[in-house]
This record gives sequence, C-alpha cells and structure tokens, in this order.
Amino acid sequence: MGMVSESTFFRIQDAYCIEPVQEYWDKTRAEVLESLRQKDRVVVLGDGRMDSPGHCAQFCTYTTIEQDSRDIVHIVSVDKRETNRNSVIMEKECFIRTMEALLPELAIKEVVTDAHPQISALLNPERGKYKAWGIQHSLDIWHAAKSLSKKLRRVGTVKNQTEIQAWIKDIVNHFWYCSKHAVTEEQFKMMWVGVLHHVRDEHSWATGCCQHEPLEEGSQEKPWIKQGSAAHKALAGVVLDKRWLGLVKKFLNFRTTSDLESFQNHLLMYSSKRHAYTPFVYKTRTLLAAIDYNKHNRRLPARNLDGQKIYRRSYNKKSKSWSVYTMKEKKQYSYIPDLQRAILARRLGSVKGLPRKQNLRPADPRRLGLLALEQPPPTAELVSRHVSRGDLGHRDTEDLED
Repeated sequence: MGMVSESTFFRIQDAYCIEPVQEYWDKTRAEVLESLRQKDRVVVLGDGRMDSPGHCAQFCTYTTIEQDSRDIVHIVSVDKRETNRNSVIMEKECFIRTMEALLPELAIKEVVTDAHPQISALLNPERGKYKAWGIQHSLDIWHAAKSLSKKLRRVGTVKNQTEIQAWIKDIVNHFWYCSKHAVTEEQFKMMWVGVLHHVRDEHSWATGCCQHEPLEEGSQEKPWIKQGSAAHKALAGVVLDKRWLGLVKKFLNFRTTSDLESFQNHLLMYSSKRHAYTPFVYKTRTLLAAIDYNKHNRRLPARNLDGQKIYRRSYNKKSKSWSVYTMKEKKQYSYIPDLQRAILARRLGSVKGLPRKQNLRPADPRRLGLLALEQPPPTAELVSRHVSRGDLGHRDTEDLED
C-alpha cells in the first residue's frame, strides 16, 4: 500500500495536528484547574527535563504536578533561542513561566523541586522573586539522599577513611528517618547528629540517645569508627556541613517528586532524546505525553483470574538487588478518537489545501535566528577546507616514506 512521502507527512503534521492537540490539552487542563480552585492550600511538584544531556540541549520541558491528585497542572517548553542561546538558564525560564501561569489560577502555598540553585534563589523567602506570595520551598527527599550518598562515597574513597563506606546505606536511611519524623528544624538536627555517636558505638550522650532497641553483644557486623580518627572527622565534615544543615527546613515536609521522574521516562516515548524536532512539534509531543499521563493517572492494579494483584520482578544493576512492582490495567486511550475528529475537522475546515511550504508561526523560536551564533559559510568553501581523519593518516604515512 502506498504511503505519503516524508515531506508530505511533516507538512500534514504541521498544518493539521499541532493546534488540535494544543486545544485538547487546554481543555483537559482547565478541568484539572477547576477541581483545584476549591482548595485553599495547593502543593505542586516541579522538575525540568532537557532534550539532550550536557550543555548542548536545545529544549527544556518543565512539568508541574499537584501533590494530592498527581495530575499535571502545567507543562511548558523553552527553546534555547528564547534564552539568548544559553541552555544553563532554560530551566529557570521555564519555572518563571510556570509560576506566572499558575499563581493567578491556584492558591499555591508550597513548591517542591530538586536543589536547583537558580530556582532556590527565586523562591528565597527574603530576596526571591516570589517572596510576596509567601510560598514555602521544599526539596525532594530522594534527590537529597542521592546527594548525601555521593558525598559519603567521595570521602570514603580517601586513604584511612574507607570505614565510612560500610556505613553509607545506614547513614542515608537515618536521613530518611529524620526527615520523616522530625517536626522542627531543631529536632531534625538533634536526631541527625546522633549518627556521629552511633557509628562509634555510643548510643546515649548528653543531649539525646539512639531510638533503636538495645544492641546485643556482637550483633554489629560493621566496624565501629573510632572518635578522632580520620574517618570520623571526615564523616563529621559531611554531617555537620553548614550548607547541608541550612537546607534542613526544606526537608521537614518529607516531599518527593518520584511521580515526576516517572513522567520523564514516559516522555521519552513521545519525544526521544535520540531524535531532533522542530519547536512546535516538540511542544506538541510533550503535550500528548501529558494528556496520556493525566488520562491514565488513576489506573487500578491489574489482577489475574483469581482476583490477586499481578507483580513483576525488576533487577537493579547498581544495587545488585531484586524488587517487585505492581502491574496496572492496560491503557484505553479513549481520548484518541476525539483528537482524530479535531484533526479531521481542521483539515475539512481549511480554506486552502495542504500548504506546499511550512510557514513559521508568529511565536516560533526559529524566527529568532539559527542556533549557531555565526552564519554558515558557503558549502563549497567548507568542502574545500574539509580534511577527513583518514586523509590525515595517509598524508602522515607519505611524509614518513619520503
């Protein structure tokens, strides 16, 4: 069966698919916001995703999820050209656009993000851009625990400090425990510094004690760390780090952005990092991913014929351990016919036929120029200067023979 050519496919996509998807997303998003306007305290989780690793990214997508419903309330994409070709500040620009869109709509009282320094500065209660809104800034516990683990591994590789490595998992678990149970900043710090006593087999001290059951003699397999040793001093440097302790107040609400991490993986199905897209096509693909996520957000666990939940095993290569996760019901994609009707209606309602040339929309970032700072020279000039690595090796061999 014959198919349309590649250029025709992209022209159809550009002419008839982009606006219907945007309109459908606006409609479903409006329904989500309407259900949240009744709440007097809204907590949102935010995280950014680059379309490629490193500092060479062209697009940044920032997604915001509501804490209780776990619905996506806003998603925005920024092109590198919109930040003066500076990919470092794209996530900051995305966050600013997100807040400008959500603050007039919802009573946002708390924002949960990773420890992005530019976003932390915007949410600073004393000097930040949004200080007048009285927004509390919390940090994702999982990212904080991951950062703590990296610091401990770094100091644990130093000579005479390797004893720390055996305690890394326990110290990270203690951080999770403190974040979950501490109510005030002072209580967190008192519980947190207790790890410096526990690792040297001291379970009761002047200002507190360990909250575990009494340890039996010889039950501890890990080597105790001696007080005053290089390992204990290095551990104290991590535990009592002033910058780390300054973030304690952002851990107390025990928030996590794990659902956002799940959506970032889901987003790869619609906009892979291995392919290049034009700005509006990339944006439309992220909107399709958000629609898919919201429509299937409340799927029930899958069950077998006996009514029992279905589980799947998963192996983690890094931790070298097995775990299980619950399978969910299959997706129905009930919204696809609505999108198809909207796309067909746009085609039938168009005055002209399929455009022979794709015209840039008024808000298209490509109107700002090329991604490269300099205009490209003529192709013939580049060809004349081009020398492949194979040619260089061949010339070197000829020079040696001469």
